[in-house]
Amino acid sequence: MILSKVEKANIEPKITLIGAGPGDPDLFSLKGVKALKTADVVLYDANVNEALLCYAPEGIPKVYVGKRTDDEDFSQEAVNKLIIDYALNYGHVVRLKSGDPFFFAKGYEEIDAAESYSIPTEIIPGISSATGAPSLQKIPMIYKDLSESFWAVTGTNSKGEISEDLYIAAKTKATIVVLNGIEKVEEIASIFQGENKGLLPVAVIQNGSTVHEKIAVGIVDTIAEVVQDKKITAPALLIFGDVVSLHPQFQPIRDFYEIIAEEY
Repeated sequence: MILSKVEKANIEPKITLIGAGPGDPDLFSLKGVKALKTADVVLYDANVNEALLCYAPEGIPKVYVGKRTDDEDFSQEAVNKLIIDYALNYGHVVRLKSGDPFFFAKGYEEIDAAESYSIPTEIIPGISSATGAPSLQKIPMIYKDLSESFWAVTGTNSKGEISEDLYIAAKTKATIVVLNGIEKVEEIASIFQGENKGLLPVAVIQNGSTVHEKIAVGIVDTIAEVVQDKKITAPALLIFGDVVSLHPQFQPIRDFYEIIAEEY
C-alpha cells in the first residue's frame, strides 16, 4: 500500500498494544476488536491466532514479527523499530501480542520505545495463559486449604539460566505457574525435589485454549517423564501445587498413592 503525499501529511501516529489471549479467538476482547477495525497496520506475534486478523480492514499491511525464537530478524530491538516506522509512515499501528501484553510479553519495552518518539499509546489487556489455561482445565490458582496465593515465574532469565525466583517459590505452599520453562522441566522439578516435594501435583499445558491443546498431569518426581511420553513442547506452562490434585486426570494418581500408603 503506497500513500500519497496528502495522505502522509494527514497521518496521526498511534500505537495500540492488544493482548490476543491464550489462543482461542473467542477469548479476544470486544475492545480489541474495535481497535483492530481502526488499524492502519497490524503487527502480530507467533502465538497469536491469525483468525483475529479478519477484524482488521482489508488491504492494510499485516506483518508477522515472530517472537517465538531468538531469530535476529525478530529481535526486540528490530520489532521496536518496525512499530515506530509503521506508526510514523502509516498511522495507527495495532500490535497484537499473545496473552496479555504486560504479562511476560515485553509490552513495556515497546511502549517505552514508542513514547520516546512522542507517539501516543494505548494498552488493551488480554487473558494471560498463566491464568486462562489453568482456568479452562478447571484448575484454580487459589482454593480453600490448598493454596492461599499463586506465583507466576519465568522459567529462565535473559541469560537462559534457571530463574533464582524459582528456588524461593519452591519453598512456599503457593501455586507456582512457570512460563518459558518446558525445555528445563527436569531441572525445575529437581528444585522442588530439593524441598522434599517429590509428590507435589504438577500439570503441564501446551497450547492452552486451542484445538492443539495438550495436558500432562503427574507429580514432581515423574513429570519430566510424563512430558516426554506425551511429547509436550513449547509453548507450554507448568503448574506446581496441590490445586492440581483437583484435576480429573489426577484422581488415578491419588488413588494409586493411597493404595501404596495403605500397604505400607
